[in-house]
Amino acid sequence: MSDIHILVANVFFAPYSYGGATVVAEQVARELVRQTSARVSVVSMVQDDSLVPYKPIKSQTGGIVNYIINVPRHRSYAELYDNPQVTQIVARLMDFLDPDLLHAHCIQDMGAGIFSAAKARDIPVILSVHDFWWLCDRQFMIKPDQSYCGQDPIRIEACRGCVDDFSAARTRRDYLLAQAAHIDLVTYPSRFALELSENSGFAPGKGVVWENGVRLPGPGFFEAQAARRARDGTLSFGFLGGPSQIKGWPLLRRAFSQLDRQDYRLLLVDGSLDGTWWEDVDLKTLKGDVEIYPRFSQDEMDAFYAEIDVLLFLSQWKETFGLAIREAVSRGIPVIQTDSGGTVEHAFADPSRLIPIGAGADALVSQLNAAFKQDHAGISPGTVSSFTEQALRFAELATPLIRKTKADAPEQ
Repeated sequence: MSDIHILVANVFFAPYSYGGATVVAEQVARELVRQTSARVSVVSMVQDDSLVPYKPIKSQTGGIVNYIINVPRHRSYAELYDNPQVTQIVARLMDFLDPDLLHAHCIQDMGAGIFSAAKARDIPVILSVHDFWWLCDRQFMIKPDQSYCGQDPIRIEACRGCVDDFSAARTRRDYLLAQAAHIDLVTYPSRFALELSENSGFAPGKGVVWENGVRLPGPGFFEAQAARRARDGTLSFGFLGGPSQIKGWPLLRRAFSQLDRQDYRLLLVDGSLDGTWWEDVDLKTLKGDVEIYPRFSQDEMDAFYAEIDVLLFLSQWKETFGLAIREAVSRGIPVIQTDSGGTVEHAFADPSRLIPIGAGADALVSQLNAAFKQDHAGISPGTVSSFTEQALRFAELATPLIRKTKADAPEQ
């Protein structure tokens, strides 16, 4: 792919990074440059009141040029999925850059009009789905009462109780399904995500499973892990979900409050951009050594995982994937997790030990007690795909589309 130019579209991208999908978009783009010598450009978004609205800003991180579009904070409902001003800017970028492929990830706020712009220029499109934005007005299938919707397949008629304006939500659904006709290939991180999406009418027959990679442990990780365990044998749990119901915090708090021991350490990661996730959360009922661990980057990941023996992944909704689960498994760290959709599609998930979504605290207490009896030093790391392997797989998927487009193009 050394002569190929890929335009990546994602709502965030370095230097403005946030969320797991952005991690995947950034890492795959960088690995494509390193491993295949492809040229990668990016279009992404920012909301900054000090900048001129809809004026692109050119930035560069790690050799990848990012064209950042500043959008105003107050936009209409329709502009969140179809923004003509953003479409026009991206269309001009396509004319200027002349990419061989558009690789779109999460395009909420950017809008799906970029697909028709690509189609008009005979640019093939690959969409990588990371959540349920294409099917759900609320993006994650989480109802206003913070419970999981559970529809399968998703039918817009059943969404009346969730959306503010049913007619507007139906118009949104119809527009997004129509724009899907311009997509050549849709990738999903799990079989669960693919089947739910296609069963719900989104781009049927165009989907493939393209599993996410992770940042594998670096040199010295296992030595640091062993040194910490030798220095302090206290069992250490880690939780990255934040103080939200849908990520399982109430379940975690009830279980640890009921736990009949206090010889443990619990690291609660603050993933917020401003360090405010846990400011107003009462942690007094938790009996052990509870610490707030600051937000960390991919480069700082090993330092966090070297501090924990067990990862708690307690999501109360069906997610499309579980990056943190694979990160932990690749470092020999067992995971206590819920039966949460695509997160269980890995070889290390024990179906008999998965906690059902909505289960009471006793189910988690039982697994916590079992963790105290386990020899964590004897757990071998699992084999997990890397971002390099994920990028090379993407190249395999993209090459036939690119070759077909080039072969069909008239000679200049």
